[in-house]
Amino acid sequence: MHEGQTMSAKTKAPAKSRSKTPAAVETSASIEEQTEAFLQSGGTIQQIDTGVSGQQNVSGPRHISLGNKNR
Repeated sequence: MHEGQTMSAKTKAPAKSRSKTPAAVETSASIEEQTEAFLQSGGTIQQIDTGVSGQQNVSGPRHISLGNKNR
């Protein structure tokens, strides 16, 4: 230390508290409650078969060309 300087302890600012991600159980319970409220209000749930997509392909397939070959 140089003459005239005093030693001071470094103090850290208190860490900002972040809200934790809710536990999976809490989230599942919330989804269950929301689903129940939706059904109670007259909503219906439609079962979709595996492999069915909601996307509509209006532009046709898009192929990726690699390299500089003429098409």
